[in-house]
Amino acid sequence: MPAPLVITADQVNCLIHAYFLDSGFQHSAFAVRMEGRLDQSPHVKKHIPRGELIELLSKALLYSEVEAHWKGDELSTNCSAPFSLLDPHACSLQPFSSTNNVREPNTSKVNGDTAGKRKATTPSEDARAEKRARKEQDEKDAQINVDGAPAPKPKPKDAKSDAPQALPEPPTKRLKHKPSVVGARPGAVRLLQAHKTEVFVVAWNPSTRGQLVSGSRDAVVHYWAVPNGPNSDPTAPIQPTLTLSNFTLTSQADLTALNWNHDGSLVAIGSYDSILRICTAGGETYFKDSHHKGPIFAAKFSPSGQWIVTASLDCTSCVWDVKQKRIHRQYRNHGDTCCLDVEWLDDSTFASCGADKLVRIVSLTATGPLHTLEGHAGEINSIKCNPSHTRLASCADDGTARIWNIENIHSEKALPAPMVLSGHQQCLTSIEWCPVTGPDEHELVATASFDATARLWDTVTGDCTRVFADHTKHVYAVTFSPDGRHLVTGGGDGSLIVYEVKSKEKKWSWYTGEKSGIFEIDWQSWGNTSLIALALERQMVAIVDPSKVPALQSS
Repeated sequence: MPAPLVITADQVNCLIHAYFLDSGFQHSAFAVRMEGRLDQSPHVKKHIPRGELIELLSKALLYSEVEAHWKGDELSTNCSAPFSLLDPHACSLQPFSSTNNVREPNTSKVNGDTAGKRKATTPSEDARAEKRARKEQDEKDAQINVDGAPAPKPKPKDAKSDAPQALPEPPTKRLKHKPSVVGARPGAVRLLQAHKTEVFVVAWNPSTRGQLVSGSRDAVVHYWAVPNGPNSDPTAPIQPTLTLSNFTLTSQADLTALNWNHDGSLVAIGSYDSILRICTAGGETYFKDSHHKGPIFAAKFSPSGQWIVTASLDCTSCVWDVKQKRIHRQYRNHGDTCCLDVEWLDDSTFASCGADKLVRIVSLTATGPLHTLEGHAGEINSIKCNPSHTRLASCADDGTARIWNIENIHSEKALPAPMVLSGHQQCLTSIEWCPVTGPDEHELVATASFDATARLWDTVTGDCTRVFADHTKHVYAVTFSPDGRHLVTGGGDGSLIVYEVKSKEKKWSWYTGEKSGIFEIDWQSWGNTSLIALALERQMVAIVDPSKVPALQSS
C-alpha cells in the first residue's frame, strides 16, 4: 500500500508565508507568521525554493486537466478552454484535425514570477536588503530621544534564551549540477563551501588582500583568506579562517548587511534579529547594540569611520559613535513605514529612503531633515552617492530611478528637480555608479530590475544607452569593476554576466549549475590583484578571478 499523502495546516502556512516574502508582501507575511505561530513550527527554518507554491499549484492544474479530459483510456485533445485556479472548467470542444486524439498534458502557464524581494531569507529571489516581515518588539526599550514622531508602544513577548550555541561543522556538499565554467583558465572560479543555508551577503576587506566575510540565513559569518597569486593551488579547498556562529537563537536571524570601514579594521554586521554588531578584522566583537526593534536592512560606516548609520524595519535609522561605542541619535524620518536604505553624503550628512516613497537628507548637527526628495511613486529600495558626492541616485518599486543634484544640500534653497530614468517594466532592486568617468564624459549608472534586465544610463541626458536582457529571471545584483571597465550582473537564474562598459557588449558569463539566485556581488581590487565574490542561494560563496578569464583581459 502506498504511503499516505500528508498535508498539514502548518505546511500550508509555511508555503503561504514564503510566497508573501517572495512577492514583497512583508506585512502579510508578518501576519501569517504571528497568527500561524510559525516561530514554533518545525518547518520554519527549512529552505522553501522560490516559487514553490506556484509550482505546486501549476502541477495541481495539470492533474485537473488530466482528470477532466481523460476519456476511457486516453487523453482528449480537442478542448480549447483554459484551466484556472479560480474559475470552474467547462470544455470547449473543437473538431479533431487528425485521427490522433491523445497527447501529453500541456505545461501550465503561470503569470508572473514569484521570486520576490527576499534578500534576507530566500530572499526568496530576495533583493537588495530584502523587505521582510516585521519582527516583534522586545519588552525592553532603550531610553533615547528619537527625532520625529514617537514610536508605537510595543507589545511584550516571551523572552528567548540568548545563550550561544555552537553549530556543527557542515558536511561537504554534493552538487546536483556542476557549475559551468567556459572560456576561462583553471581556477577562474572557486566555490567556498562552509555555509549550511543561503548566503545573502559578502564583503571584501578593502585593505587586506583576499580577506572576505560572508553571511547567511542562519546567522553564521565566515571569515576567509582567499589565496591569489602564481603560487596558489586552484584545486586546494579553502576553509574559513574563522567562524562566528553564536550570534542568536532567534528563528529570524538572516544576515542582511556587511560593511567594512575605510581601513579594514572593523566590519559592521546587520541582521534580522535587530542587533547591530561590529567586529574586528580578527573576528572579535568590538561593539553591539540592540536599540533597533526590527530587522536591520543596511549598516554603513561614514567615510572617516567615525560614525555608522543603520536602516531598519522598525521605521527608524540610527547613528552610532564608533569610537565611543554608543548611540548618537535615532531618527524617525519615514513616519510609520520602514526605512530601507541609508547612504553617507559626507562625514556628517546622510540620506535615508523608505516605504513612504521619500528620500530624507539628514545632518548630524540639525534637529530635522535638511531636505525631502519627493517624486517616486513606489517604495524606494536603494540609494547610492556618486564618487564625487555631488549627486544621489535612487531606485524604487515604481520601475524608475532618479538622479538628484545634492551639491548644495546645506543650503536652505530647494534642490533642483531630479533626472528621471524610466524604461524598466518592474520594480528596481539595485543601482550603482560607474566609479570612473573619463574626460568630457557623462557619469553612468547601472540599474537592476525584476523585469529580468539591467540597464546602463547616461545620468546627464537621462538616456538609456543599453538594455542588457541576457537573464531569464529577476536581476538582483549589479556592480562595476573598480576600474570602471566592466559591468557585472547576477540574478535568480543562477547566471553571472560580465559586460564591457565601453562597447556595451557581453564579454563572459558563468552559470552556477542550478537556477538559484546570486544575491550579492562584491568586486574588489588591491593593487594589481582583483577578485569578485558572489553570495549564492545554493549555500556557497563563489570567487571569480578576472585575471584567469581571457575575455576580461583583452578589453
